[in-house]
Amino acid sequence: MARLKINGKAVNVDVDPQTPLLWVIREQVGLTGTKYGCGVAQCGACTVHVNGEALRSCVMPVSAVEGKNITTIEGLAQNGALTKVQKAWIANDVPQCGYCQSGMIMAVTALLKVKPKPTDADIDAAITNICRCGTFQQVREAVHAAAKA
Repeated sequence: MARLKINGKAVNVDVDPQTPLLWVIREQVGLTGTKYGCGVAQCGACTVHVNGEALRSCVMPVSAVEGKNITTIEGLAQNGALTKVQKAWIANDVPQCGYCQSGMIMAVTALLKVKPKPTDADIDAAITNICRCGTFQQVREAVHAAAKA
């Protein structure tokens, strides 16, 4: 039995300790905003926050996150109010197909916590998520807009 804290709620799941966090979030807890993309921590579609740090959940065993605060895309907005990153995403028309966007938003949110006014070089270094639709320019514009908000 793994004891987790996801989006501020205590959750107990009966899974093998090596089960990737992604599958626990999606299959056991039922939060499907976090996506499976590659399974090898390359694309970033599975990005969540663990104790505030952006991590790729597809390769993170559930045993490594017990007792830590896990936040998924569903846990960002508070009381129905979108975050400045989510608002910037909408205002800058970032999503195309949308598949990678929850992971991108999670990565950008973590970046802005440590670098509130990132440069383009900071964004390029920190946001390694892959978008098959090629929305990278819109992502950069949204990051700068969120930083100014």
